[in-house]
Amino acid sequence: MRIHHLNCVSSCPLGGALMDGESRHSLRGRLVTHCLLLETDRGLVLVDTGYGLRDVASPRARLSKVFLAMLKPDLREELTAYRQIERLGLDPSAVRHIVLSHLDFDHAGGLDDFPQATVHLLADEIETALQRKTLIDRMRYRPAQWGTRANWRAHAPSGGERWFGFENVRDLGDVGPDVLMVPLIGHTLGHAGVAIRTSDGWLFYAADAYFYHAEMDLSNPHCTPGLEAYQTMMEKRRGDRLQNRERLRELKRQRGGEVTIFCAHDPHEFDARARSAPTARPAVDIAPRA
Repeated sequence: MRIHHLNCVSSCPLGGALMDGESRHSLRGRLVTHCLLLETDRGLVLVDTGYGLRDVASPRARLSKVFLAMLKPDLREELTAYRQIERLGLDPSAVRHIVLSHLDFDHAGGLDDFPQATVHLLADEIETALQRKTLIDRMRYRPAQWGTRANWRAHAPSGGERWFGFENVRDLGDVGPDVLMVPLIGHTLGHAGVAIRTSDGWLFYAADAYFYHAEMDLSNPHCTPGLEAYQTMMEKRRGDRLQNRERLRELKRQRGGEVTIFCAHDPHEFDARARSAPTARPAVDIAPRA
């Protein structure tokens, strides 16, 4: 298996250093949208899609005006997963499966770009997204991005196997035995991480189970105030979110030599993974434009 790390559009959230801990001379910080492209013997597999071609072309028709203003995503076509796959010399139509952590707009925006792909996600995520009960739900879940809904394959949130202490872990069948869906409920009611077995151990994409690299610090875990507030605003079940964050720290403490944990939006973690996998480096400047 060959793994490519893709940043499928950076965001520039209001708050500067209060968000990313670094942007001290700007009102805007920097977050990435970390996705994975897996070259497997069963075809290409995407783990999350980031923003898509149609988001770039018509952002106000597909995305919440509130989140567009708050996050100011750097919506460039060359940063979409579709275009990055092309630059890697691969055929986007060869993407057979998409493993989706959850249906938030910045994780699912590229679904329409891969109409041939089966989309794997937890059944509870589908149910919550379709209901869109709260104002936040109506802003985060964008039906305009769901043109390939007929391709969604719902996986039960219970009844799976155990993996390093995590329960109800799902083998995704046709995706292959080296890619597992791990429920990490809290950020949403159907939120999941994705574990990938490699020759060097496991990669564990924790998606939005945390946002800032220092949340996984074993001696002094902490988060920037802006991102802590954002996580609180977006959480669906606080107790589960905090418990799963602690379980991720415990996994790192006990199995750090076997499992590499990273989240969806931290630029430090993305840069570290991209450096360790040279083929993952995009052929364009991924720094957000001012």
